[in-house]
Parts: sequence; C-alpha cells; structure tokens
Amino acid sequence: MMRRSLVLFLLVVGAASVGAWMMAGSDISGTATSRQTVDLAEGEKLYQEYCASCHGSDLEGQAGWRSDGEDGILPAPPHDETGHTWHHSDSVLFDYTKLGGKKTLAKQGVDFQSGMPGFGDELTDAQIWNILAFIKSTWPDRQREVQAARSEAEQQKRGD
Repeated sequence: MMRRSLVLFLLVVGAASVGAWMMAGSDISGTATSRQTVDLAEGEKLYQEYCASCHGSDLEGQAGWRSDGEDGILPAPPHDETGHTWHHSDSVLFDYTKLGGKKTLAKQGVDFQSGMPGFGDELTDAQIWNILAFIKSTWPDRQREVQAARSEAEQQKRGD
C-alpha cells in the first residue's frame, strides 16, 4: 500500500513538476512573479541547522530512504544527485519545505503520510529559497539543468 502511494506521489509530482525559476548566477525566483538575490552561505548554514539532522550533513539522506520505516513513513531522502529532489520543480520544493509533505500533497489531492514537517513558521520565504539554492548548488550540471527545465516549464504553464 505504501509503495502504491509512493508511486502515485511520484506520478503526481512528476506531472506537477514543471516551474517557478531557473537559477542564474545568484538570482532565484522567490515567488512565481518576483525575483530575489540568494545567499548560498546562509542557505548552507540554515540547511545544517534545520535539515541536516534528517537529510544528512552531506545531503546523503537516511539509510533505506526508498523503503517504509517501521512507522510506515519513508525515511528522509538524500538531497544530493542520488536522490529525487532534483526531479521536482521549484514550486513543489518550496511548498514541501514551507508547508510540509502532507499539506503539500493534500493541495494536489494526494493523501500521503509524509515525515517532512513544514518550516513556514520557523523560516522566512527568503530563507527557504536560500536553502533550496544551496542544495541545488551542490548538484552536477545535468541535474541542475533537468530541474531548471521542469521549473521553467511549470512556470510557463501557469503563465507566470
């Protein structure tokens, strides 16, 4: 059942994975309609403070991240190129970080038990974009290009 939910989640996210910004130098889209400058150093610091305890200090994720844990929840995936983070558009990554997994997926009509909490009450939007920019800065060119294309396509589809 959990595998079916994961497959459904990946299909929904894959279908929704089209948009919000294309990282160019130090510019990053803070919302669908605005741009902001990012601070990679702050993003790395905030990643270590808020994300590394689950996703690993080297973005390696938790062991067995593709299989349900004893509690039925998938362990935290890696955010490096070996994971699936780069398969998702910027808007999905932003919402997942701000709202948490369960709320983000519920917005898409998917009922999925996610272990990812929302950080919208602890981090500003700019801080979330800085964390995402840091994560993306660690990816090889291919992953950055694929992810940027998905984000751009989603943005165009929405008319942003």
